Amino acid sequence: MRRFRRNACAIARSRVSRDAESSERSANLGLPTLRSEDSASRLTNTITPMPQNLLTQLAELARKADEERVWPAASWKILQAIGACGWTVPKVHGGEQLDGVELLERYESLAEACLTSAFLLSQRDAAVRRLRDHGNESLCRELLPALATGERFATVGLAQLTTSRQHGQPTVTARDLGDSLIIDGTIPWVTGAPRAEHIVIGAVVEGAGQILAVLPADLPGVCVGKSLELMALEGSITAEVRCEQVRLPRKWLLAGPVERVMQTGKGGTGGLETSCLALGLAGAAISQLRKEAELRPDLLRDVERLGKSRQHLVQEMHQLAAGSALAVAPQLLRARVNTLVLQATQATLTACKGTGFLRSHPAQRWARQALFFLVWSCPWPVAAATMQYLTGTEPENCVL
Repeated sequence: MRRFRRNACAIARSRVSRDAESSERSANLGLPTLRSEDSASRLTNTITPMPQNLLTQLAELARKADEERVWPAASWKILQAIGACGWTVPKVHGGEQLDGVELLERYESLAEACLTSAFLLSQRDAAVRRLRDHGNESLCRELLPALATGERFATVGLAQLTTSRQHGQPTVTARDLGDSLIIDGTIPWVTGAPRAEHIVIGAVVEGAGQILAVLPADLPGVCVGKSLELMALEGSITAEVRCEQVRLPRKWLLAGPVERVMQTGKGGTGGLETSCLALGLAGAAISQLRKEAELRPDLLRDVERLGKSRQHLVQEMHQLAAGSALAVAPQLLRARVNTLVLQATQATLTACKGTGFLRSHPAQRWARQALFFLVWSCPWPVAAATMQYLTGTEPENCVL
């Protein structure tokens, strides 16, 4: 047990040493670096350090959050103590309103300590962004202050409009009655559904397009299903939500009806959060592999190779967040990140041998969690590029 507690501490501390060495390492390796005058570099240089003691505590709870299909209350309290619940909330409503490189850095730190907690926060923040960016000030005043403190939890139910069940007949429909909407259908893959007071949902209005709306979970006709049995991140308590003739007052409407309603609003960090969380998980695995290399020098070359790849991808992600014209396509970046997180976690499991296959060892958890990125928010262009990487083909001809 002491050994694994030390591992958790090493994970939480590793980012400090890596950040201090990143510029020198990039220069020595011949990797493209961000110039000091670049906006991404300026932001990185002013990032407030994360409280390492709280990250260590979060890492120590990561196994429980991954394995137990219950709300990870202790982990969420640590996020509250860190101040993570206010990161994306506007200052006028009690938050910090972070975006860009600084927000990605913080997400990465959380994912390195506990992917389950970082995933829950990312889905909560997706709901906050939809509230924040669609201009409904009355709803913002009503909901955002309690979300900024973490006292309340909101999430998103948008898979039916993005990567899941979007082809064929709509799974969630809305009928416009003027002063209200009647919502019917099943919303798949709602993270934190049993804990959420509000869910930002998407629905199709026949002949009129799509809508985004806030669904109060306590309305008559809203039924949250049993949490799904997942191979990892069980503490995300992901479930289906069924709506049967739910009368939704019009005040809860955020956008629409329009075509492609998901493309409305101001946007945030450009959909980079998924790649960011994967890079955090890869960082945790590489830190453990580095510890193994202290006893087995033959592993040092593998640590260096994976570390180089990870640093390069982090730089590319920051360039995207800063709006650099040199940045790669986000979907191509995501495919390469998918490949890296699989390589890093499986290399670490291999190095840890049979011990790493024990439930008590984090290596097996990281290997299971890495598979999540093959299915989470993974539209076909990303999946196709990932398939080509996994089968040994550079995805140059993949349509992105």
